[in-house]
Amino acid sequence: MILTLTPNPSLDKTVELDAPLVPGAVQRAVRTSTEPGGKGVNISRALVAAGQETLAVLPGDDTDPVLTALTELRVPHRGVPLGEALRTNITVTDPAGTTTKINEPGPAFDEVRTEALVAVALDATEGSSWAALAGSLPPGVPADFYAQVIGRLRSGLGPEAPQIALDSSGPALARAVAAEPDLIKPNGEELLELVTLLTGSSPRFSDGRTMEPEELESRPAEVLRLVRIAQDHGVRTALVTLGAHGALLVPDRPGDEVLRAWGPELLARSTVGAGDASLAGLLLAAQQGQGPAGQLRQAAAQGRAAAALPGSVMPTPDDLDLDVVVVETLSD
Repeated sequence: MILTLTPNPSLDKTVELDAPLVPGAVQRAVRTSTEPGGKGVNISRALVAAGQETLAVLPGDDTDPVLTALTELRVPHRGVPLGEALRTNITVTDPAGTTTKINEPGPAFDEVRTEALVAVALDATEGSSWAALAGSLPPGVPADFYAQVIGRLRSGLGPEAPQIALDSSGPALARAVAAEPDLIKPNGEELLELVTLLTGSSPRFSDGRTMEPEELESRPAEVLRLVRIAQDHGVRTALVTLGAHGALLVPDRPGDEVLRAWGPELLARSTVGAGDASLAGLLLAAQQGQGPAGQLRQAAAQGRAAAALPGSVMPTPDDLDLDVVVVETLSD
């Protein structure tokens, strides 16, 4: 079983336009959709769509629209009552796949709420093979929250503790690196930010130019160099998603092959949740006993399929095209 923990879930509303977004203009939506969201929630949704046993742990009352939607989708979950509504995030997409997101901060937490969420997660994790800790932190939750959860999982469960995957960004990710999660899943921008926070300076390309996330995604050798820097600070294995340029799987053991996955050009309908689907794909393949190449192929295929679907809809096995994904070795 794969457990997910989402401290800051959301109700994700997606608005699809038939033309590029024009600030200040009045535009008509051609389609809208609403799904339960947040990185960990999306991972559990993707796992359920693939037939994999999972449990989503998240704050929220049983009557909150996020939790009722999970019930309708038959996603097993355990909520921690808050007595107030969870946040709503709005995504606007256009025919070219350009995505604009407006994310609310979420309900504020105090020590009591934070401890209640951690306690439920610790209780629910026993017997899991993986625990995926994912998403932003709500107001009031300390930046070292994920580091604390990782430490308590390992100290509380000992040898029975699950492997831990972490998908977050900013200080929440940087502070968790010292706790050595087994896997992190940044995108190019999040990796760049992580290395900046860990080293105290902005990385530059090998030719001395300032790194920009868009260019970084198209240069896998530079991505690998940043992961190696992060590994000097506690990062173990890293799955780095690179949008249209595929993904990298960088192992933590020296001598193990670094793998790159890529595929033919894809017209993205919505990139919301694509990275979450990728991480779900890797965890699913790992659960099935596949090796690194199979894990990366599954991750890339699920990310591609999610990007081709509307809103944050998670792909089913029928949506995947594993055959178009190329997995190759990348040298340091």
